[in-house]
Amino acid sequence: MTRKFTLHDLARTAKVSAATVSRVVAGNPTVDREIRVHVQRTAEKMGIDLEERRRSRSKIIAFLFANQGILHNFQARLLVGAEAWCANQGWEMLFLTFRYTPETPPHALHLPQLLGEKANARAAVLAGTHFPNMLDALYARGMPFVTLGNNVVGDWKPDICDSVYSDDISGAAEATSHLIAKGHRSIVYIGNLHLTWFSRCARGYEKAMTAAGLEPRVLDFRSDDVQVGYLTAKSLFARSDRPTAIVAGNDQVAVGVYDALRELRISIPDDVSIIGINDTQGTNLVPRLTSVRSFPEELGRQMAEFVLNRLQNPGLPRQELSIPTQLVPRESVATISVPRTTPPMPVGVT
Repeated sequence: MTRKFTLHDLARTAKVSAATVSRVVAGNPTVDREIRVHVQRTAEKMGIDLEERRRSRSKIIAFLFANQGILHNFQARLLVGAEAWCANQGWEMLFLTFRYTPETPPHALHLPQLLGEKANARAAVLAGTHFPNMLDALYARGMPFVTLGNNVVGDWKPDICDSVYSDDISGAAEATSHLIAKGHRSIVYIGNLHLTWFSRCARGYEKAMTAAGLEPRVLDFRSDDVQVGYLTAKSLFARSDRPTAIVAGNDQVAVGVYDALRELRISIPDDVSIIGINDTQGTNLVPRLTSVRSFPEELGRQMAEFVLNRLQNPGLPRQELSIPTQLVPRESVATISVPRTTPPMPVGVT
């Protein structure tokens, strides 16, 4: 019986890594031409049909949700958009969770089996929070992938992958300008600046404040989103220099702010106005939260489209898209005729 050679046999015979063979099979343009030709000729001598192997590979895309403890509303809707696009194109999407540290060298990352060198997944959509070592690891393995650029923490090389962004910088600037137009002058931004999306929104806030001749006031707190809002608001309103308005780095932070102000008996929006970003909790709060809509389903759909484009045409130029946001006014913002420096002192607080 004639033995059927595997791609690992091909790698050993050609004296290259299994990852290189995987990239050749996938048509990855980063493989050196001489190496690619060498692998292809070795495959012919061994009777391995690389084109047949390419056609017979699975039609699975991995949705890799990393370094977050819960799939909250925004990420869930991102998944829905990506999965719907894949299904429409005849592909399956598998949901994976994974935790890793940014300090681990790319070659030492123990990736989920679905993304390993004997991978069943053809490509990956990166969601949650990711670090540059994951991007480098997938690139080294020849795995096509797309990332949500807002969620990559640290210095990374955008030219190694396709990326989609929510234009949260402009969204935060629009939210801040909306408060300024309503008469507010003392406006605070709250977020965890260690994370990229919060720091991007802080840039938009600062841009709008500076353009209006106002002094930006950014409060950075390292914790989970709701806790960031709760603890920062409790600290902020125990002081005398209270703002009349808050821009929360996302809606989850705004939930924490609501909880804190409710305990302090500070009224929204009569005493302080609040705007969130991503519009995942806007209609669940009382009063309903003014927020910046980020269109996560569209972000997910576009990410899936990019990665399928890459699989069908590996030589495509790098794909990048920024999707606009939309301010959604609701009841959490009040108009003030005379700029105030502080809301009234709540009952029982000294």
